[in-house]
Amino acid sequence: MADRKTLAARFKADETVVTAWSVLPAPVVAEAMARAGFGAVTLDMQHGIHDAGSIRDCLAAVALGGAHRIVRIPVGGNAMASRAADAGAEAVIAPMINSADDAKAFADAMKYPPLGSRSWGPVRASMLAGQTMPEYLASANSEVLAFAMIETPEAVAALDDILAVPGIDGVFVGPGDLSLTLSKGAALNPHSEAVREAAELIIRKTRAAGRFAGYFCMTPEDVKAAEAMGYRLLAHGMDLPVIQGAFRDTLARLA
Repeated sequence: MADRKTLAARFKADETVVTAWSVLPAPVVAEAMARAGFGAVTLDMQHGIHDAGSIRDCLAAVALGGAHRIVRIPVGGNAMASRAADAGAEAVIAPMINSADDAKAFADAMKYPPLGSRSWGPVRASMLAGQTMPEYLASANSEVLAFAMIETPEAVAALDDILAVPGIDGVFVGPGDLSLTLSKGAALNPHSEAVREAAELIIRKTRAAGRFAGYFCMTPEDVKAAEAMGYRLLAHGMDLPVIQGAFRDTLARLA
């Protein structure tokens, strides 16, 4: 595993990575998503059913399945950011980062000194990375990625300041929440013109700053459109709806 190209290296090479989205705390399902061929699997603690225990077990299952390992923490869950990294996450996504101060607190939890104040103890992380502990320390600040979610007008307005925070490796756009906040709660429409304009502004500024950018995609067409804009971490394929859809299709064929 130590010889495998890292997630950070893929983004530095401007490669696109499609991540499945896991809301179910079931290691065998996370492993199946990885084995299906997704480049990464993201374990969602914000809106999914994951907790610290399922993160620990599912990260190992994703590694076994051969995919990159990502965790989305709860809002304000910076303590969990460090725990997710210690459990073996290659990237952590933090929701509702609305200011440089929010970004600094998140980056501080993700990076070792002198960049941050993440405390030492990546026993499981170094195992899953196929590294010794000293090797992990030498690479972690550049290889374990911190993605700040941009989901509000405040975050868009503060984007330059967020991108300038040392230790923030990239941003991740949540178009659903962005549509709600841009419309002041009037509409949930991730395909609105306002969201599209914001997405184009975000990707332009993010790439100019030399950072990485991700996007949550509702449809295959969204994946293609976001990639064309320049987004390279593309989330599509959530376990629970896919399983529900498969069962509905099975029953429909019996009718």
